[in-house]
Amino acid sequence: MRMLWSASWRWVALVLLAWATLLFFMGGHLVRESQHTHETTHTRRELANILTKLERLRNQNQELRRMAQALRTPEEHSVSAGRLRSLENQLIRAQQEIHSCQRALGDAGPGGVQEEYRRRVERGVREFWFFLSSELQKLRHDEPAALQKHTDTLLHDLGQQQRSILTDLHYLSRADGVGDWREKEAKDLTTLVQNRISYLQNPADCSRARKLVCNINKGCGYGCQLHHVVYCFMIAYGTERTLILESHSWRYANNGWETVFRPLSDTCTDRTGTSTGHWTGEEHDGDVQVVELPIVDSLHPRPPYLPLAIPEDLAPRLQRLHGDPSVWWVSQFVRYLVRPQPWLEKEMQEAAVKLGFEHPIIGVHVRRTDKVGTEAAFHPIEEYMVHVEEQFQLMSQRKQVDKKRVYLATDDPSLLQEAKSKYPGYEFISDNAVSRSAGIHNRYTENSLKGVILDVHFLSQTDYLVCTFSSQVCRVAYEIMQTLHPDASSYFYSLDDIYYFGGQNAHNQIAIYPHQARTPDDVPLEPGDVIGVAGNHWDGYSKGLNRRLGHTGLYPSYKVKEKIETVKYPTYPEADKLLNS
Repeated sequence: MRMLWSASWRWVALVLLAWATLLFFMGGHLVRESQHTHETTHTRRELANILTKLERLRNQNQELRRMAQALRTPEEHSVSAGRLRSLENQLIRAQQEIHSCQRALGDAGPGGVQEEYRRRVERGVREFWFFLSSELQKLRHDEPAALQKHTDTLLHDLGQQQRSILTDLHYLSRADGVGDWREKEAKDLTTLVQNRISYLQNPADCSRARKLVCNINKGCGYGCQLHHVVYCFMIAYGTERTLILESHSWRYANNGWETVFRPLSDTCTDRTGTSTGHWTGEEHDGDVQVVELPIVDSLHPRPPYLPLAIPEDLAPRLQRLHGDPSVWWVSQFVRYLVRPQPWLEKEMQEAAVKLGFEHPIIGVHVRRTDKVGTEAAFHPIEEYMVHVEEQFQLMSQRKQVDKKRVYLATDDPSLLQEAKSKYPGYEFISDNAVSRSAGIHNRYTENSLKGVILDVHFLSQTDYLVCTFSSQVCRVAYEIMQTLHPDASSYFYSLDDIYYFGGQNAHNQIAIYPHQARTPDDVPLEPGDVIGVAGNHWDGYSKGLNRRLGHTGLYPSYKVKEKIETVKYPTYPEADKLLNS
């Protein structure tokens, strides 16, 4: 019997050794694959097969361990223990190597160049549709009735093809586990940045911390004031200063910012310091411990930390993850600023139930009153609903649309009834009390503040936004939307402006294809030309300044790409160490 046990034990040991050898072999295979992640395209099907085999071998290993334990005798224990420990150590090392390879492969995600071209295709499809639909609509007005019907049919068929391509691109961007990578990468980057902000805002000794003071009472509305604080916050982050927000006697709420939002700091709530000065443009202002910052319009000299620049250390990851990295970067500061007080969070939840806020839902923001004729043109509800319907048709190709819900935010109380009567096939969700509080005469009250915060919250929670980006409220909602998805950069249609941040540095694009001017309104392009963007006309053409030629004109939107500006922000290694500890 003893001989039988010894023979059985040797057999088990040999199998364990063979298993360890196989693990090392497969681990080496994965290592070789991971070394070429950015140079070649390896098949994830092969990886899935390997991992399936690994799981099967792990199960066999556990069974063999149980058999080894059963075959041991007290006499053999001292002899075999060393050998078993040696084999187990080999197995542990092999498993660690495999896990390391799995993490490396799992975190690799799509290549940066691959993502750039995928987004370029998606943008090209959208711009091609803007161009075709615009040109066909122009022809339609000049055609006889018979040809108009043909044009309508053509627009319908082309629209279907465009939506089919966008749907395929949507699934392509999430295929083979890439969707999981996006979720994880977005979460990891958000955690990293929020941890750095929190570290800066909560110094161990407030009395010795360098501070930057920002007064919220800029003479404008809520969205504009929030963006003013965001600009202050970005400069505070860039100059390694704790942001102190002066919000007493706030025109919206006398008791200040913390009436509705959480404090910016738990440890540092005042401007305590040995000396106070005004912004000089020097990043480290010598012995001046407290610096007061003016509004962005009068800022001189201008610091490098203004949008649309992003941190140099995060740029490669952000450009791979997100279609508009500068918006994502702005959104991180908005996210920290608008953390609601518990009472407000409860009201948001109760309002969602009361309004019947459910997905799928599209957000529509219609700004009227003081904006029309000054900062924006009048847009009838029909202009918004064209794009709402188009988006619902696209959405229905990806998921079940039980109802076509629209969250309508507006400062015009009469618009809700107009929308319901003109579009009975839609379910409009809105609160007319909020619309009334947004009127000019009621705007700067705590009730109005709560109303605009709720509107922004629900707009950001929708699946898609149709609005005018000339409105700060819609831009804030779009920014917050970026914090809720890995990449929501394309989840909007603006009837006027492209996205911008008030007071931003120059927004530039780079020509990737040549363009020959055919009319006096066109601007010629050569690959590599830098264009200062003035706007997108949403008809296939954008307007901008060719900086090489000094000439302003129109150019096809698909012939350019965004020029991503980076800046050396502090990297806060102390905060990263705390996060990883």
